[in-house]
Amino acid sequence: MPCVYKVNKDNEKVVMPELDPETRSHNFCEVALGYNEEQAQQEARRCIQCPKKPCMSGCPVGVPIPQFIEQVALGNFAQAYELVHRANTLPAVCGRACPQETQCEGKCTRGRKGQPVGIGRLERFVADWATAHPDQVMCQDAQDPQAEAATQSSDASLTESEDLDGYRVAVVGSGPASLTCAGELAQRGCDVSVFEALHETGGVLTYGIPEFRLPKTLVAQEIHKLEDVGVEFKTDVVVGKLYDIDELMDECGFDAVFVGTGAGLPSYLGIEGEGANGVMVANELLTRVNLMKAYQFPRFDTPVYAGKHCVVVGGGNVAMDAARTARRLGAEVTLVYRRGLEQMPARAEEIHHAVQEGIQLQLLTNPVCILVDDDGWIDGVECVSMQLSEPDESGRQSVVEVPDSNFVIDADMMVIAVGSKTNPLIAKTTPGLEVTSRNLMVVDEETCATSKPGVYAGGDAVSGAATVILAMGAGKRAAAGIADYLKMKQAS
Repeated sequence: MPCVYKVNKDNEKVVMPELDPETRSHNFCEVALGYNEEQAQQEARRCIQCPKKPCMSGCPVGVPIPQFIEQVALGNFAQAYELVHRANTLPAVCGRACPQETQCEGKCTRGRKGQPVGIGRLERFVADWATAHPDQVMCQDAQDPQAEAATQSSDASLTESEDLDGYRVAVVGSGPASLTCAGELAQRGCDVSVFEALHETGGVLTYGIPEFRLPKTLVAQEIHKLEDVGVEFKTDVVVGKLYDIDELMDECGFDAVFVGTGAGLPSYLGIEGEGANGVMVANELLTRVNLMKAYQFPRFDTPVYAGKHCVVVGGGNVAMDAARTARRLGAEVTLVYRRGLEQMPARAEEIHHAVQEGIQLQLLTNPVCILVDDDGWIDGVECVSMQLSEPDESGRQSVVEVPDSNFVIDADMMVIAVGSKTNPLIAKTTPGLEVTSRNLMVVDEETCATSKPGVYAGGDAVSGAATVILAMGAGKRAAAGIADYLKMKQAS
């Protein structure tokens, strides 16, 4: 059925309302304020409803993008949410944390001659609208033919009725891959228990992404929705210590296990002075601030060091999060990155927000030594200038040190954000589980099955540190693989 609304042909996205940079750099309130109904409809009408739907090829979880956007344009927000939520169990999260510019929006036809449709912003809108209007969402007819047909055409497995009652699945970790897998399996009738090592659920959504980008109340709301459909969450359980994988299956009676433990071990620079007081990895800073509410000290008894001059090392989203967090704790922040702006892997939006908030970018710069005073505290960071080399056969430019270019950046605080690694605990305690030299679990790409029967894995535990949406895509594939495995058991 053709779209009946008038398409807005403006090549620019509707501007997202935001907090003023000077104001927000001193608090942890959410930066982006979201669209109102009028703005959402205006942005949705920029979609030209391409017959081939290229945007969907960029969505790892198969959201029926044109269909839900059409419903937003028509003002049918409850139906739009229904379409999104059937494919994506965490729409409020993805609308904020997903790198849409390299996923769905990167495939958008409108982006060829202007800005792509703000798909992520619209996904966030429908999720937030549904939270604010629960009664209208509940009244949405689940058998609406148009919503049913749209969802079936994008992913038939979402509407497939499966009788897996009585089968028990253990999910290790409670990050985005695990939450997606748990939700999908619960919809299929499985009895799902999620085991989380920390005292709060949500994984990286809770401890790794700052409040000003992803409010923790939203994460809690998504988890409560999973609890409402029967998913059980058990915190303070370290699988590999309290139970190993074999014990979960043989003694606790689980028919299958999904491992979504993420990549939580930090990487270091390997330079002199890293052990000085005032030097920390981004994992520590973000976990203390996000999970343990250090930004509300002394209301929460978890202080965090906040120097006057902070150097953050790295160029990814975690580095941006750490830099913007340190800024809000009162520090003047310099972000050091060994490549140029064009090579920086962080989202363009996060770089833009960081610069707005006063973060200084020191590009083509690499730390070589941390200066330490007589009391063992950081007293500066010695760096060298870098330059890009000629591209190799693949087109990639490496960086080389500029001779005799040493200089010192004053600092009394330093945060290292140069990546993370997978904890080897699961691999070491699970006989028959094949892993790489980096302790990444080896899985079948389509089903996420590991080398151990009945054990599946996905997210950063398989890929290394990646994005929320890619982890969710892996959790969805794993749920389908586990369902097929359980049906085989059922038939035997």
